[in-house]
Amino acid sequence: MKYNQLGKSELKVSQICLGTMTMGVQNDKEQSHEIMDYAFNNGVNFFDTAEQYPSPSSKELYGTTEKIIGEWVTKTKNRKDIVLATKISGPGVPWIRGGGLQYDILNIKKAVEDSLTRLNTNYIDLYQLHWPERFFQNFAFDDNIKLTENYNKLESILRIFQDLIKEGKIRYIGLSNDDLSGLKAYVELINKNSFPEITSIQNRYNLLFRNYKPELFEFCKTNKISFLGYSPLAFGTLSGKHINKTEFKSRLKLYPNYFNRYSGVKSKKSIIKYSKISKLNNLKLLDVSLSYCLQKPFLTSLIIGSTSVSQLKEIINSLNVELDKKILAEIDSIHLENPNPTNYKEFKLLNYFKNALKLLIEGKFLDIYTKSVKFIKSIIN
Repeated sequence: MKYNQLGKSELKVSQICLGTMTMGVQNDKEQSHEIMDYAFNNGVNFFDTAEQYPSPSSKELYGTTEKIIGEWVTKTKNRKDIVLATKISGPGVPWIRGGGLQYDILNIKKAVEDSLTRLNTNYIDLYQLHWPERFFQNFAFDDNIKLTENYNKLESILRIFQDLIKEGKIRYIGLSNDDLSGLKAYVELINKNSFPEITSIQNRYNLLFRNYKPELFEFCKTNKISFLGYSPLAFGTLSGKHINKTEFKSRLKLYPNYFNRYSGVKSKKSIIKYSKISKLNNLKLLDVSLSYCLQKPFLTSLIIGSTSVSQLKEIINSLNVELDKKILAEIDSIHLENPNPTNYKEFKLLNYFKNALKLLIEGKFLDIYTKSVKFIKSIIN
């Protein structure tokens, strides 16, 4: 296990970070603790969670994952030996503080206090905005939530975090699911006002979705902002286990409509091609998928989830795999054929008509029109 500096912070984090979004729904407390034990005993010192976990988030269970981690931290007494990261939810989740705009002083302070309580800790090492308020529609659980344009108050957000850092409740701050324009806006304000630095940005990165402009990585390097990549196995589709059929207890099987971002025909075609490369080189698709990401110089840590110790063992063993130039070139040639196969998702006609009928019964004619236009545009594009 290698360790990298997290941004400009004093923290060194393992190149593998344990993601915890399944803990509390696919894994009970005991199973989750076993997974965290194995991770920690094999060099993982970086653990990432969020207040809305487990995922899919729900009114009944949100916050459960943080509680499970908190009990593990108390039981193992290893708080000083780990780097603990969590996230405040953005708008669009009705069961979290009403679902409206979240990044104001009252909501941020409440979110921090609640996470501290659930995690059984006095401080959070890395506190992240789960998604930008301006992108709330991409993450909203309730399409009926309407927000005013009264967001993007970045200076106010930084000022709130500055106070929380002074109070010792959080150590460093990060972004998640943001883009270069958002990152630049924050850094510009930080440089003008001596606000706390943005330590990291956490975005998804895998063989199927990696079409970021080079400028993002160059900007991160110049400003010493760590890039954390999540979903490197694309909900397990890049593990090689779902090529012929979807495993019974996988997220794809349990929540097909929620975790459908990699379920399209084009994604499946790319996965089959990556699998062929793996077999021709006597490698597992899982090893190729993870090693490709880990060999990227801009990536500080790769956030992986696991629902079993055996699965986690397989993931950690992939650290011993290094892809040569020939394999890397073959991978990139597949990427050039279709830079973002995840844009295409399988369209399920029955679900479409069910949703349309529901809106019709509720008299939401404008919503029917809006969704129809959106769907037609997706077909054209």
